[in-house]
Amino acid sequence: MYAVVRTGGKQYRVAKDEVVVVEKLAGEPGGDVELAEVLVLDNGSETQIGSPLVEGARVFGMVVAQDKTDKVLI
Repeated sequence: MYAVVRTGGKQYRVAKDEVVVVEKLAGEPGGDVELAEVLVLDNGSETQIGSPLVEGARVFGMVVAQDKTDKVLI
């Protein structure tokens, strides 16, 4: 089973027990997060493609860490 979700202006393919690095996601480490913008949902036997979103589909996950990159001075 996998889903394609949209968050932070980008699209990500996510699956169960998979760690995905996303940008611009609010939440504290250890906290739960819900991604409601599901574009594609595949359960192994059937694929649902949204127009633009799959109705009623949600992806739930957990924030593992919040990282920031170093500032770039020009």
